[in-house]
Amino acid sequence: MTLNAQRPWITPLVTGIFLLMAVTGSLMFFHIDIGLNKTAHEWLGWAMVVGVLLHVALNINAFKRHLANTTGRWVLGASALLLVLSFVPLGGAAGGKPPFVAPVQALARSSLTTVADVAGIPVTELRARLAAAGVASQSDEQSIQDLVGKDMGQQMRTLGQVFASNTNGAAR
Repeated sequence: MTLNAQRPWITPLVTGIFLLMAVTGSLMFFHIDIGLNKTAHEWLGWAMVVGVLLHVALNINAFKRHLANTTGRWVLGASALLLVLSFVPLGGAAGGKPPFVAPVQALARSSLTTVADVAGIPVTELRARLAAAGVASQSDEQSIQDLVGKDMGQQMRTLGQVFASNTNGAAR
């Protein structure tokens, strides 16, 4: 198999996967987790790696010419430096997560009784709201995380449905 024979699909592959990575990466940056975006970004990123390696191999002479000049070396060096810096932990114990993550996770791990308390409603009303949202609960001691899993996006949507139903517009 010669790489030149593969030219018709290697560049379109890199272009298509780049578009997918750009869109899903942008959505993840803004914490908009819709459907399989995060999964697609993570797993199809491997297709990007393969596609780029094939693209470089196909265009190795042009790649070498870019590295022969100072600008090309500076760009590659700066990229390597940014990669190294990306491993430096920032943001303290929260790991650089947005500030709303810790309280949402704490609430999602709390019992339904505690969530009802925070929402300012009886636990029976909370369970009715969950049932109306398609989330079945068997016990007041269960948590939102027990009911919908560890996906924070799903936890936030479920909590949002519970709190959005408050007739007084706010929790007590």
